[in-house]
Amino acid sequence: MAAASARLLVHLGHLRGRPPSTLPLSPNHVGAAQAMHQPNIPLKFRYSLDNGILTPKQREFYEENGFIVIKGLVPKTDLDKYRNQFEKICRLEMTVPGMVVMRDIAIAKSEFVPDQKAITKIQDFQNDPVLFEYCEHPKVIQYVEAFTGSNIMAMHTMLINKPPDPGSKTSRHPMHQDLHYFPFRPADRIVCSWTAMQTINRQNGCLVVLPGTHKGELKQHDYPEWEGGVNKMYHGVRDYDPTMPRVHLDMEEGDTVFFHPLLIHGSGMNNTDGFRKSISCHYASSECNYIEVKGTSQENIENEVKDIVRKRHGITELDFSDVWRIKGRLVNGERLQL
Repeated sequence: MAAASARLLVHLGHLRGRPPSTLPLSPNHVGAAQAMHQPNIPLKFRYSLDNGILTPKQREFYEENGFIVIKGLVPKTDLDKYRNQFEKICRLEMTVPGMVVMRDIAIAKSEFVPDQKAITKIQDFQNDPVLFEYCEHPKVIQYVEAFTGSNIMAMHTMLINKPPDPGSKTSRHPMHQDLHYFPFRPADRIVCSWTAMQTINRQNGCLVVLPGTHKGELKQHDYPEWEGGVNKMYHGVRDYDPTMPRVHLDMEEGDTVFFHPLLIHGSGMNNTDGFRKSISCHYASSECNYIEVKGTSQENIENEVKDIVRKRHGITELDFSDVWRIKGRLVNGERLQL
């Protein structure tokens, strides 16, 4: 453990010491830079860039709603590959450095044998070459570029295996904004790609989004006061209006939704007997910058993450941004500020 921690700190030193890039900006980069450094400039399209993949109508939809679904984007053959790799991980046939394996609070202390019934989510699979193929998938990246520009970092990875709800309602995910977890900006150059690995609907706990909430501010998040308990790191928005119009995203295998990090979203209970699977990656332009979150609404998540790192690795020197420097992986273009 000590050796691993030492290697981590050496790696971090290299990342911290990387000089800013002086490469010339392409036309797409110029547009991204304008949105980053001059956010008050009135632009017809604030939340997307023109790389030729989105139609004007699609860009207008994303502008207004903060999300867009692309049908059948990821082929079944690729999803089967990710599913098989996930099952190998669940059977303990392999280990992945840095990966976090999670259980639902309702089954965390159960006597499940090592298989997918015991695992509800894996995070940070950036060091697994098979699962990380999703993050580098050409069909996904071409859409991501329309939101981040061509210098793209994969920052956060997840494969979600939402379990059948045991009656405690803990298979729910509270309404939240992903930006709460990220100490980098600007928000408009961050996007999540979330792909259904099977048919996903209201019965097995599809995503629920509040269209247009990406135009608001980052809200205070905390653990909701649920009777059945709340899973670790499942923070929720404290003061959103529950009567706001919402959309349930029914999706078929391979359908992919791209959404803004300020969009308020969550997911319902899985009321079926099967496990509901999806795979996702949060991307950011490498031209983004890290910010200080002390004294902001994000300080609670910073403290929680740093406490987890301290308990798992015995490292106390890491800042919140350091965690993301270590996890981030370049998937397209150049690694610049991020």
